Amino acid sequence: MACYRTDCVEKPISKLFEKLGHLIGSYPVWFFVIPLIVSAALGGGLYFLKDYEDNDIENQFTPINGPSKQARHFVKETFPSNDSLFSSQRLYAEGNYAVMIFSVEGDILADALFEEIRELDEQVHNLSVDVNQTQISFKDICAKENGKCVPNPILDVIDNKTINLSFPVNKWKEKDVFLGSTLGGVEEKEGVIQHARAIRLFYFLQDKPGACQWLQQFPKFLSKKTFSTQLKVSHFTSLSRQEEIEKHTTDGIPLFSITYSLAISFSVLSCMRLDNVRNKIWVSFMGVLSAGLSVLSSFGFLLYLQVPFVITVANSPFLILGIGVDDMFIMISNWQQTKVRDPVEKRMAETFKEAAMSITITTLTDVLGFYIGLMSEFRSVQAFCLYTSTSIIFCYIYNILFFGSVLALNGRREQSNRHWLTCCKLPTQTPKEKPLAYRLCCVGGDYDKETGAEKQQPIAHFFKSYYGPFLTKPWTKVCVMLLYVGYLAGAIYGSLHLEQGINMKDLAADDSYVISYYDDDQKFFSRYGPNVMVVVTEEFPYWNKTSRSELNHCMKKLHNLTFVNQNLSVSWLDFYLQFAQNKRLNLDNENAFMENLSSFFLLYPEFKLDVNITQGKINASRFFVQTLDISNASMEIKMFNELRNTAQSCSAAKLLVFHPLFIYLDQYSVIVTGTIQNVGFTTAVMLVISLLLIPNPICSLWVTFSIGSVVTGVTGFMALWGVNLDSISMIILVVCIGFTVDFSAHISYAFVSSKKSTVNERVVDALFSLGYPVLQGATSTIIGVLILAASKNHIFRTFFKIMFLVMVFGLAHSIIFIPVFLTLLPCSSTKAKKKTTTLPGVIPKIIMIENKSMAYDNYAFTKDNSHMCGETVKTQSTEIYFIQNKMPLGWCHDPDCP
Repeated sequence: MACYRTDCVEKPISKLFEKLGHLIGSYPVWFFVIPLIVSAALGGGLYFLKDYEDNDIENQFTPINGPSKQARHFVKETFPSNDSLFSSQRLYAEGNYAVMIFSVEGDILADALFEEIRELDEQVHNLSVDVNQTQISFKDICAKENGKCVPNPILDVIDNKTINLSFPVNKWKEKDVFLGSTLGGVEEKEGVIQHARAIRLFYFLQDKPGACQWLQQFPKFLSKKTFSTQLKVSHFTSLSRQEEIEKHTTDGIPLFSITYSLAISFSVLSCMRLDNVRNKIWVSFMGVLSAGLSVLSSFGFLLYLQVPFVITVANSPFLILGIGVDDMFIMISNWQQTKVRDPVEKRMAETFKEAAMSITITTLTDVLGFYIGLMSEFRSVQAFCLYTSTSIIFCYIYNILFFGSVLALNGRREQSNRHWLTCCKLPTQTPKEKPLAYRLCCVGGDYDKETGAEKQQPIAHFFKSYYGPFLTKPWTKVCVMLLYVGYLAGAIYGSLHLEQGINMKDLAADDSYVISYYDDDQKFFSRYGPNVMVVVTEEFPYWNKTSRSELNHCMKKLHNLTFVNQNLSVSWLDFYLQFAQNKRLNLDNENAFMENLSSFFLLYPEFKLDVNITQGKINASRFFVQTLDISNASMEIKMFNELRNTAQSCSAAKLLVFHPLFIYLDQYSVIVTGTIQNVGFTTAVMLVISLLLIPNPICSLWVTFSIGSVVTGVTGFMALWGVNLDSISMIILVVCIGFTVDFSAHISYAFVSSKKSTVNERVVDALFSLGYPVLQGATSTIIGVLILAASKNHIFRTFFKIMFLVMVFGLAHSIIFIPVFLTLLPCSSTKAKKKTTTLPGVIPKIIMIENKSMAYDNYAFTKDNSHMCGETVKTQSTEIYFIQNKMPLGWCHDPDCP
């Protein structure tokens, strides 16, 4: 299939890199020293790391402009809290609190166990902390109701010998007490509790000095307590999530140290040679160091600029290490294909002409992909993308300049045939009188005399002689196509079962006390979900029967939702109408309705918090609906969307629904659309860059196709691996695009640049040139993130899972799928047009092609010179019997044939 070449951009840039390579080869010391000085200067910014850590969960892991934040602002301004009349269901924020869950296998209400719970509750009330040499007790800072600390009603309601305790609502002192949030694992019969397995106690605090210190002391106090073997106690505070995520922000540093060591070991092993001159141990070591310097420089630079450091950024060094090592292998591979007898300057120019262009393509796509991520609705994503994209830029610069200078210095050593370790000059041949040990340690500098380049590595030879020809066989192509169909089917199936949202407990480490609390909460208290506010946001004629009926119709639609319990809903208006009926009041006109509110609020003071009255007008009011069985992310999404949609559909009045939990549920509204937008926009940018820098439009389309294919595969299989689509995985899906381009662009660029005549030969040539470096790059990245699989932190493990999928699928596309697809819809060959002439008088007919190639009985072959016989003629697999006119017969033998 013929294609037009688009090398108008690629060609001049390639020439520039050729000149840069020559410059670095001429003055390598300067390019070696300057990056080290810059890194040392910029690395000083890491001193400010602690100062600019920002792991506020709401700020970093919820949408910046989430609608629930606007709803919260309205609730906060319209229904201000009253410190003397505390109500947990009316909080517009999570508030300050500590909580304990007591659970047993039997009945929690048994006498002995319940007495132990009462005793611990009393000790908590007596807990105090020292703040500025002042003792502050729980009673000094507790949230108050009628001048007393807000009690745990379950302790007041339950008698040691409980009889006829109704559930979920129980009458106590002429008031209805909701027990659904304090008693868990309940078995009931006709609304009466038979037994319960868990009790939950809350301790709410005012926002006063000492509250934070008390909450910090609470877990320490419980950790020192011992309980009976039957009783399990889990605990949590409003600070717990934040403390846990801050505690583990720097957990990646020791992991990165291990990863760095593994990467050095792998790189050294990959670049080790038995030849004492061609050995590239130090080159590989400096390549890994170059990636480390880029992380040091970029992080320090951004911290100098006071850019916040978020826990998600801790994943970035692992990614940069993989990218840097991948680029290193590409450059070493191209260096090895240059002629060893050429001057170092020329070898550097040839290396940069090919390698620098290849890594420029991948760097551009990576950087732009991450900068597009700055448009994300999540600050944690923005921080990760900013740090990572800046690191990639430094990694690219250091690979070109610093690592380029290392190649040049190493080239000078090789040119003078010096030992890789001692730098002593070595002979190229072993003297006859010397033993084998001498040859192993003191001889080197051999190379391929035929090509003038370094000898092929065994794996590169494997790609050329075995894997490439095997992959281009017709039956292999059919198998690869079937394998791809199976891959795509699995990916689509997984994508259809992908769950959304970040679980709050995933922000804590596996061994944290927070995990135990969340597990108990899920196990015993998932039956009753959030108590959601339904706010009338405008003036409304509540006294008008018709209007009231329309509003009741809207509320009924909310009550009829499958996850709402109408019997547990609370409405000040219903209580007011019942109050009026008992007092025989007529509330059907405005004056009577407004005048009797004050006497109603005296009887039910908590409802005063639900009505905003300004200048004699009700500007807003709120009701409450109780949700049920919100036990997983799917139910949270359903609840969130259906409540919001039902409220918006009300024509009687403008309604909004709100609960502090909704701040975190806003992610469900933007996570899918944001991911699709980022992936789509990034892919479009990748296509434009590929069209500009890969000199063939069809191959650019194959690169773009591979992006979509790998993203689909990663999305589907991460769902099958238990990874949700959240702000963390969304980051790594953007990473996925960059790595996909890295792999497929290298192979596609090598395919287009190949001078071979047929598509199969060009695929084999591309795999021979870059198959091994791509394999090395993927393997080094997998090794780089492998240590994260052992992390106690969910964020790091998620990063490992998705990066592992990206590497495996990206590698599969680059050395299996894309090469086969390129042979099915190939790009045009780059060879020049060939002039053919027929030599008369030759039997059988021989066609000469530019004095370099011949055709004999439809077999094409290339000869090294113009002599007709007694010479070796190079072909692929044929032995040619050459007949000349007026001359004796001669044999021309192909050395490639067995």
